[in-house]
Amino acid sequence: MRELTFSHDDIQTMEKRFRTRLVNSISGFKSANLIGTRDEQGQENLAIVSSVVHLGSHPPLLGFIVRPCKTPRHTLQNIIETKSFTVNSVNDKIFQKAHQTSARYSKSISEFNEVGLTPYYDGNCPAPFVLESSLKIALTLKERIDIKSNDTVMLIGEVNTIHVPRMAIMHDGFLDLDALGTVTISGLDSYHRTKRINRLSYAKPDKSVFPLTTDGEPSSWAAVNPVPE
Repeated sequence: MRELTFSHDDIQTMEKRFRTRLVNSISGFKSANLIGTRDEQGQENLAIVSSVVHLGSHPPLLGFIVRPCKTPRHTLQNIIETKSFTVNSVNDKIFQKAHQTSARYSKSISEFNEVGLTPYYDGNCPAPFVLESSLKIALTLKERIDIKSNDTVMLIGEVNTIHVPRMAIMHDGFLDLDALGTVTISGLDSYHRTKRINRLSYAKPDKSVFPLTTDGEPSSWAAVNPVPE
């Protein structure tokens, strides 16, 4: 396979759109989520992001990046104003509608209405969930981190509520995203279905890992191929 090498100078002098697409691809597959917010006047906003990351379980924290603040960012404004937002996973039934939320609508226009998704309120979270999403998470803003290197902002929220189908939760707490039809993103605009290879056992220095079932039990392969002590 022929390999290309891009030096720092090469990257700096690339055509802007080419560089943007390339650098957005090199980090690998990313999560696809819709951020739901509402301002204090009740105007709803919905935006797709590919930067949601797990930051810790105790307390349960998620973070995501809001891109350059040179232009108005309704998602950022609403979260700073209300301290509340939702994260809604994108599945293979709604990915096209989800992608359309990246269009630059004015603040007075609801992306829910424009793309054909349904706002849903559970009575506890002031921000709207996406009804068509299989995994819906309500969060409270805990911290804002301004990243000086490129004028972006990381928002960190604490998980308050999780709505998810019972069948996707395994007995050990593992969430089967495949069963929910969850999609992933590469680059800026490429959407992918996933296919699990295997869950693997907890890694220890003195033992080799072995396959687990989706439910976290040793697979049939491990049963007939025990790992030597």
